[in-house]
Amino acid sequence: MGDIRRRGIVALGVTGLVAPLTLALGAAPAQAASCTTQAGPYQKQVEKFLGRPVDGKQSGADCSAVRAFQNKHGITPNIGYAGPVTWGVMNLMNKQKAVGNKPNKAGACPTNKGRIACVNLTLQISWIQDGSRLVYGPVPVRTGRDGYETRTGLKKIYWRHLNHVSTIYNVSMPYSQFFDGGQAFHSVGVSMWNPPGSHGCVNMTSTAAKKYWSLLKTGDDVFVYGRKPGT
Repeated sequence: MGDIRRRGIVALGVTGLVAPLTLALGAAPAQAASCTTQAGPYQKQVEKFLGRPVDGKQSGADCSAVRAFQNKHGITPNIGYAGPVTWGVMNLMNKQKAVGNKPNKAGACPTNKGRIACVNLTLQISWIQDGSRLVYGPVPVRTGRDGYETRTGLKKIYWRHLNHVSTIYNVSMPYSQFFDGGQAFHSVGVSMWNPPGSHGCVNMTSTAAKKYWSLLKTGDDVFVYGRKPGT
């Protein structure tokens, strides 16, 4: 690949290392430095997810558990409020877990392409398959946020760069495998459930990105479908 083309690709590099979305919680307390005493609209659902007593009432222990979850996944404000974003992340986790080892049960990702990396935006998961045989995954991923959506359709990996650095955001994008302009698989150091999402790339944990790097090559197919929640 010539220097001009390579510089162009580097300039298109995108990253998932974006600041968490600041939420407007309506009636929720405005203070971000202390734990809220107010029950949120998804109090019971959140309590059940966290294994707390399900009574729909906010307690100090409830708030501490919710805050720990929010801090782990970069959800702000992290005041322990059981709001729509916190529950949305938990609900997505439940749906991902329900997929089990049959991510392509509905047959949405093509099975006539040989080796292919599939990305389900709706469930925020990805996997690699050979025909109908699951090779690796599914793993949770973090795709493009509203306004920077990961583009859907059938694509091919056209460039791989082990130690790529985005010249737009000046951040590292290890194990980058580009499949659509500046959109690529690559690892990030944040939670896969960290809202609001990437600038278009398919973010992965380091473990998953390394595995994708070892299993895929230039010319392999990528199929992206569905719609990320909130976009």
